[in-house]
Amino acid sequence: MVFSRHMAWALAGAACLATGPALAQQKLIAENSEIAFVSKQMGVPVEGRFKKFDAQVAFDPAKPATSKVAFTVDTSSATLGVRETDAELPKAVWFNVPKFPQATFESTAIKAVGAGRYEVAGKLSIKGAVHDVLVPVTLTQAGGNTTAAGSFVIKRLAFKIGENEWADTSMVADDVQVKFKLALTGVPKL
Repeated sequence: MVFSRHMAWALAGAACLATGPALAQQKLIAENSEIAFVSKQMGVPVEGRFKKFDAQVAFDPAKPATSKVAFTVDTSSATLGVRETDAELPKAVWFNVPKFPQATFESTAIKAVGAGRYEVAGKLSIKGAVHDVLVPVTLTQAGGNTTAAGSFVIKRLAFKIGENEWADTSMVADDVQVKFKLALTGVPKL
């Protein structure tokens, strides 16, 4: 259960890198942001989250194709809220934190798909496995802050999360939903 959720985030997951001098002032407001993951353990949804992550964003709503996003997630920060389960997550069979301390996401393309809605294509790397993902993102603005929210599903086994006896998907489902809400400053008006 716990392991699948970590994987879900690792999603996300994802981490973002961005460059661009004109948009370099964009910053993640970590205390108002979250990356969570939901997996099913024996059919029951279990939610976890990552407590430490960072993002670099260079996003221009007028030019999404030239924008960049990158995320870095500390896999050691994964939690399901149960001490015994959390102690298992850093182990080799799950996140293998000593060898792979971070999961990353780096955008390869961003396109507008409607008012405040975007599709962010990119490379998600977890535990040394790299796969293409497509992440739907909705942006909203209030005051000087922008919130980027969305969710997507990954296959935990494609990222080697839950190996050996934990590869049995009747115990922990292969699908892990990654959910995120990122608060940002410095994004131009939508």
